[in-house]
Amino acid sequence: MITTSGLTKIYRSGGREVTAIDGVDLHVREGEVYGVIGQSGAGKSSLIRCVNLLERPTSGTVTVDGQDLTALAGRGPRASRELREARSRIGMVFQHFNLLSSRTVQDNVELPLEILGRSGRDRSAKALELLDLVGLADKAKAYPAQLSGGQKQRVGIARALAGDPKVLLSDEATSALDPETTRSILELLRDLNRQLGLTVLLITHEMDVVKTVCDSAALMERGRVVESGTVGELLATPGSQLAAALFPVGGDASGPDGTVLDITFHGESTGRPVISQLARTYNVDVSILGAAVDTVGGAQIGRMRIELPGRYHDNVVPVGFLREQGLQVEFVGQDAPAAPAGTEVKEVAK
Repeated sequence: MITTSGLTKIYRSGGREVTAIDGVDLHVREGEVYGVIGQSGAGKSSLIRCVNLLERPTSGTVTVDGQDLTALAGRGPRASRELREARSRIGMVFQHFNLLSSRTVQDNVELPLEILGRSGRDRSAKALELLDLVGLADKAKAYPAQLSGGQKQRVGIARALAGDPKVLLSDEATSALDPETTRSILELLRDLNRQLGLTVLLITHEMDVVKTVCDSAALMERGRVVESGTVGELLATPGSQLAAALFPVGGDASGPDGTVLDITFHGESTGRPVISQLARTYNVDVSILGAAVDTVGGAQIGRMRIELPGRYHDNVVPVGFLREQGLQVEFVGQDAPAAPAGTEVKEVAK
């Protein structure tokens, strides 16, 4: 549904060049919620603004619903008629709501339809339908100043849906909201994704947003995508930065002679007493240094850091047992010893 290829954005000012996006390839499948996460300055907001060409890419292409938007841009500063039409099928939700204070809630939602030349009766009916969809049917005649932050964002979402878009872009839509309101907005976005078949691309710096609502995710650093995939794939990838950030576990070895392992549980394995079975079967003392369990996409995911006595070579059999149970096992340490032939060991930094 959304594809970027070799997307680059360079800002030029006072003889200096700043590369905000550096050759980004991204593919968002139809009907999924895709999160792009990264620290401030990673290039996330520039990326999403290039997706609907609010920012013109320096190079590369953007394709939405099979249409190459970069080919519609034209050469002048003003958007072409074809690009404006394409944009009308892409909804955008902003961090700071961007509501017009002089207009009622209903009038704010009607604004895109007014620009599209829809009749007053059609605009009114559509706005009331959307306000009901986002749970604000009783606020149609209120003004933005009379609303809470969460309610303002719901108005912003309703306005973004006015043109019946297939794609919804969300630029840090929850970062100005408290945790409880954030959860309600994320639930709304997920409900809209399912009810309307919307493809949602959202920008965030909050890992909980990815954990709560996203099917797939990408991590951006210094303008580049350094990791991407479905959340399930990322959690199953040894050494994944996103997996470690989504489910952080910590803890240091008690001494130089211990073996520290990070274990990832998926699905049914999260409910099985694998660690206690390990301890009983091999008569080994297992120290649990940290653990986290949560639900992602309806499936339970768990991560655990444990310590086994002895060096790695003393624990090849217990590690093999854990892998036989379908668990992902990673060795934790700065200086991982060489693994015996036929044994795969993944080293991760503490």
